[in-house]
Parts: sequence; structure tokens; C-alpha cells
Amino acid sequence: MMYKFKTKPYAHQTKALDLSWEKESYAYFMEMGTGKSKVLIDNVSMLYDKGLINGLLIIAPKGVYKNWYDGEIPDHMVDHINKKTVLWTSTFTKEKEKELNTLFETGTDLHILVMNVEAFSTKKGLIWAQKFLSCHNTLTAIDEATTIKNPGAKRTKAILSLSKNSKYRRILTGSPITKSPLDLYTQCEFLDPYLLGHHSYYTFRARYAVMKNMHIGSRTVQVVTGYKNLGELSDKLKEFSYRVLKDDCLDLPPKTFMKRIVSLTPDQSKVYQQMKQMALAHLHGKVLTTNTVLTQLMRLHQITCGHFVADDGTVQELPCKRMDELMTILDETEGKVVIWAHYQRDVARIIKAISDKYGENSFVDYYGLTPQEKRQDNIKKFQEDDECRFFVGTTQTGGYGITLTAASTMVYFSNGYDLEKRTQSEARIDRIGQEKPMTYIDIISENTVDDKIVIALRKKQNIASEIMGEDLKNWI
Repeated sequence: MMYKFKTKPYAHQTKALDLSWEKESYAYFMEMGTGKSKVLIDNVSMLYDKGLINGLLIIAPKGVYKNWYDGEIPDHMVDHINKKTVLWTSTFTKEKEKELNTLFETGTDLHILVMNVEAFSTKKGLIWAQKFLSCHNTLTAIDEATTIKNPGAKRTKAILSLSKNSKYRRILTGSPITKSPLDLYTQCEFLDPYLLGHHSYYTFRARYAVMKNMHIGSRTVQVVTGYKNLGELSDKLKEFSYRVLKDDCLDLPPKTFMKRIVSLTPDQSKVYQQMKQMALAHLHGKVLTTNTVLTQLMRLHQITCGHFVADDGTVQELPCKRMDELMTILDETEGKVVIWAHYQRDVARIIKAISDKYGENSFVDYYGLTPQEKRQDNIKKFQEDDECRFFVGTTQTGGYGITLTAASTMVYFSNGYDLEKRTQSEARIDRIGQEKPMTYIDIISENTVDDKIVIALRKKQNIASEIMGEDLKNWI
């Protein structure tokens, strides 16, 4: 169709629109930084101009959804569309209720409701979303669709219940597989329960996962030991999705991945071995669950980072070479640097070390303890203020939806097991606007749980690449 764009699309964005714009269900599996948000906004504008929709419901993670309200919608939606846009907030006042009610007024406007995915863990959030969908011909889009990958989660069930009331449905994510191929089921179920040919999660699992019975005491449980028929799954996805990588469509500078190896100090090594033996004793003879195993691994991981929780609940600091290595990296690096740590305590320690050496104006923070009202200002300062060299945060808080292209170096003081947070955080500097070659540096303690984390991330990445039809990456 003839359509005048507000912002000129790249060729890959035009292709995504050509393939999808009239389809009731579609997945934009476009890598972070390739502009999938713009594609969605243009898709919505096209459908509205044709008189096919008059409502848009956007569901996105808490750390991202405001970007749609403040940036993506005003930046990319064509000016001739009159729109009413309301941002959901957890603080529900009479003023907010009055604002929400404007979405139900008659007229020719495009009505837009932007909600965070966490709202669907509440009854109020679900009720308002249902009310909105019942009043409009709507396109519902889920940004970072892996937020609904858990079929047993309350919010997943709530969001899935909305899909049948949406005329059009879209999911957006650059990493549809973060743990296993099973992540795909509920994402695709939201689009259309019949797309993958399975009416339940369990039949889907039986088709694509290798299961084994494990006997634990008097109980027998089924566990996933591998995956099968992945080529078939890949072919099915291609029928209703568009996949593109930055390397395929954008002329971005090259990336280099490096490791900096540090050994444990004698104190760390002693506590690590003691904690390892205690963990093995704790797990022996008990019913193993994912949570119990991860708890023990987390304790070992914390020791490699230079702290641990004592029996009395107090946090004990340990001499650690990891911080020394980080400061050496910063000394060796010109320009701005993004630094990620897995634990808030480590972020606080890094901030203190940088402040002591480079001054209080040399950094900004972006983690759980950073006030909401300061976060956008901190991004702006890092991007624009030459004196501000370092951005320090956690991938849990800062890994999504923000642009940090003023830096071309990224350091992982420590990693977690979540592939999505890893790949999302990498993309903060690897996106449109980056002009310099990028360097990613992981600080690793060899022969510790650090190695297991890297192996787990690499394995997940390789499985995801196989299903998405991509070559294996040269990656950590």
C-alpha cells in the first residue's frame, strides 16, 4: 500500500512491513537495534489508515514501556493520525482513572494504552486491559515477548486470555529463545494457538524436548535432557515471523570479545572450597529443585566476586583481584565504558572505587537503588557529558531499552545465567549511532562457577542460533 513514512525506513524494515502488515498474527524476531519498534508503529499506522483498527495496546517490561510513550510513538507515528495515548501506572489515582476513561470516548482518534507487563499480575491491570479491548478494534503488541515465556505464570495466563479479543496480534523480541526452545510455546500461543500445531504445552514439549524419568525418593519426575526436531520447529517459525540480525542489515562497526582471567585470593579460595563442600552436603539426599541448586551456585558466585553471606546473615567482604583487574581495564581504556555487575553490592563497590580514583563526576549509576526520576537524566549525562566516563549498573535494571552508544567498550564484572539479559545488555552500545569498533570484556575466575555460567550462556546461544537458522557466533 502507498504510505508516507514519518521517518525513512531501512530496507529490512520495509521488508518486515511488506510481509506482515495485513496479517492478523506476526512475530518481529528482529535483533536489538534493528528498529522493530518503528516497524510496529508503521504497521499500526497502516492498519489505522485502512480503517481496520482504532485501538493499540502495547505491553512491555517495566523498564521499557515508558520509552514507547515518550519516544517510539511520537517519533515514528505519522502526524496526520490524531491519537489519545495513556500510560499505565501502578499508582492508581482519580486523575489516572479519569485519564484512562478518555480512551473510551467516541470519535475517530486512535486510542493507545501503554502498559507494563507487571500490571497483568494484578486484577486491576487485567480488568482495564479487557475493558479497552472490548471497546475497540485493536492491535495488541508484546514487546520483549519472552516476558510471557513461562506458561505457569499468572501474568502469562492473564495476557494469553486477552489474545482472542485482539483483532491483530504482534510479538517483538530479538531473543525469542533465552533458555530453551520451549520458551517459544506461549509466545506463539499468544499470536494464535494453532500456529505451531499443538494445543498444549505438554504436547509441544513432547515433540521438541527429550525427556527422561528421574526417580527422587518415592517420586518420579520428568526432566528435559535435550532437544529434537529443531529443524522442523525452525521451518514453522518462518511461516509467521521475520528474522534479521544487525550484521545483515546495518553497517555497524565490528565487535571483539575478550576475557580477562583472575585467580582467587587465598582467602577467597578457602571460603570457596568450604562453601562448595557445604553446598554438596546440603544438597545430598535432598529433593533437588532448580531453586535449591541455583541458590548454592549463587553463593559460590558471590565469593568469586568478593563477598558472601555469613551464617548470621551479615555480608562479609573478601580480598578480591577482580576489582583490581577492573580498574586496570579502565586505566587501559580510552573513552567511555559501560560496566555491568550481577549484584547490587558489587555495583556499590565499583562506584566507590571509580569515585575514589576518577572523581564523583566521572560516573553515573543505573541499578535497583537508582531513583526512577534520576535514571533518564543519568543516561543523558553519560551520552552527552564528556566528563562522565563510566556507566555502572546491573543488566536486570539497565539492560533493556536504553541507548549507550557514547561508549564503545563494555565490561562484565560478573555475569548471570540469563541469556536474554546478556544479549540485551550487549545491544546497549551495539545499535544505530555507534561509530567505533566495540569491545566486550568479561572478567572470569577460572575453575570456578564463572566457567559454568559462560558454558551455560554459550549453550543457550547455540541452541537459539540453530532454531533461528543462524550461524554459531564467535562469542564469549
